[in-house]
Amino acid sequence: MTPRTRSLIAYALALAVLAGVFALYTRPELLVTLSEQIWACFN
Repeated sequence: MTPRTRSLIAYALALAVLAGVFALYTRPELLVTLSEQIWACFN
C-alpha cells in the first residue's frame, strides 16, 4: 500500500467516525439514555 492510499483510508475512516457522532447528536433521547447509564455506573 502506498502512503497516499493509507492517508486516504485514514481520512475516510475519520470522516466516517465524525459522521457517526454527528448522527448521534440528531437523536437526543439516545444521548440522555447513554448519560443515565454512565451515571448509574458511579451511583
